Amino acid sequence: MAVSTHPSAALITRHRGGFPRGLTWVTREGEVELDTGLDLGIHRMVRGEHIQESTTKETAWVLFSGQAEVELEGARASVARASLFEEAPTVVHVPAGARVRIEATSQELEWVVVSATNPRAFAPRIFFPADIQDELRGKGLVQGAAVRTVRLAFDANNRPEGAFVVGEVINYPGRWSSYPPHHHAQTELYHYRFTLPQGYGHAELGDDVYKVKQYDTVKILGGVDHPQVSAPGYGMYYLWVVRHQPNNLYRGFEFTEEHRWVLDAQQQGWKPGTVGER
Repeated sequence: MAVSTHPSAALITRHRGGFPRGLTWVTREGEVELDTGLDLGIHRMVRGEHIQESTTKETAWVLFSGQAEVELEGARASVARASLFEEAPTVVHVPAGARVRIEATSQELEWVVVSATNPRAFAPRIFFPADIQDELRGKGLVQGAAVRTVRLAFDANNRPEGAFVVGEVINYPGRWSSYPPHHHAQTELYHYRFTLPQGYGHAELGDDVYKVKQYDTVKILGGVDHPQVSAPGYGMYYLWVVRHQPNNLYRGFEFTEEHRWVLDAQQQGWKPGTVGER
């Protein structure tokens, strides 16, 4: 399935210089162009700073780096993350009306904040790294060209009252992810980071291709194929957030039929043979 999007709005590049201290919203629910139904922002803090709020929307804080003390409905936890690529995240997930306090205990602290309107109630929870498993996908297929690590924090199975799904992909250098091309009815966001600041990759959205760099975000409309690839030498990370639809929760994706054959380990595709050995 090839669906074209609005190029001017699908790729958000205005934060390539980095994010300032405080909360910076990248995209908001209800935007005029390509509304995904999601808020996504970056909250950077320094040691001793804290946020304390009663949420007005369902909200997830995904720890990107640093150390913090989290107080959630009276319970306290110390959390930390040193590497997006080598460690699973901590994710604080709460309904509207929850009381949350986060204090930075390292020199720098960075969270991604995701929120969406959702009147349903559910129990606040902290998902710790031990709760989030690494899943290796693509092994043994198409000569290893699409091997990647996928982490799922929560979805409709363990948070059925939630409005969205949160996960991560570790895209290995020079390889593909979200591959073979797939699509689903629900909208989605990808937010990117790289192992080196000059790293880059490419995001396909239907027939449109975008060069993605550090701190970029891509909006993905429902029904749009969205395979990804990272340039050789650069590991690419992206946070992925899928917005459930009313009466149509996200429970997976559909592969594009013409490329489904690559899921067969007996079909590795063309090999260069002696040409590649010169």
